[in-house]
Amino acid sequence: MQTSEHILLESDEREVPALGSARKTHAQVEVTSRLRRCVLQLEIIDYYYLSVRSRSPSGELGYVLDLRFVAAPPRVARHVARRWINASLVLLALAAVMAAWIRSSATPWWQHGWLRACAAVTGMWVLATVIAAYRTTETVRLYSAHGAVRVLEFTGGMGTFRALRPFLARLVAHIRLALAARRRTRAEHLRDEMREHGRLRDVGVLSAEEYEAGKMRILAHHTPATPARAKRPPAP
Repeated sequence: MQTSEHILLESDEREVPALGSARKTHAQVEVTSRLRRCVLQLEIIDYYYLSVRSRSPSGELGYVLDLRFVAAPPRVARHVARRWINASLVLLALAAVMAAWIRSSATPWWQHGWLRACAAVTGMWVLATVIAAYRTTETVRLYSAHGAVRVLEFTGGMGTFRALRPFLARLVAHIRLALAARRRTRAEHLRDEMREHGRLRDVGVLSAEEYEAGKMRILAHHTPATPARAKRPPAP
């Protein structure tokens, strides 16, 4: 505990620009997921910072990330709801067969006994298709460099990666540019990253548990491992 306090107190604070006060905007993007009713707005500002605004049914959040403490590249993951996709295809085929049978029958289609069953299967197909689309997701995450805590996460539907790809390429370039603005020594940089974690905790980006986990990882980097002692050769 004393070590972590020592790290925080020795760091010279570098001011992060407030949200909406950028002097220069280098790139921006907005991604919307209609099924999930969430929106993500990202802006690279003042060379070394990322402005984040997000809206979802759970609420709104806006903050600025210092890219000197962000790991590159961003992590992306895709989840495909294969079971629901297969179920949708099976129901579609079944509905098509039933519709063809009704159409080829001599009985008028509105009087056919299978009409209700066909309508029910069609409704199930629509529902399965919507669920498959909702559960097929693409997720983008950003983590801090040494604390390895998640500082940004957005989950959208298919097409999220395509919409974000040009922006993420610019973001990686600015993260690498921010490397040159880091402290000269490793200890100073780790102290600054600890302070950045504290700032993100205060604005609601990190929970207390995430902050503590990141602090432990930073302390592990801050304290060099003790080298193993060489074994003495046996006495002659």
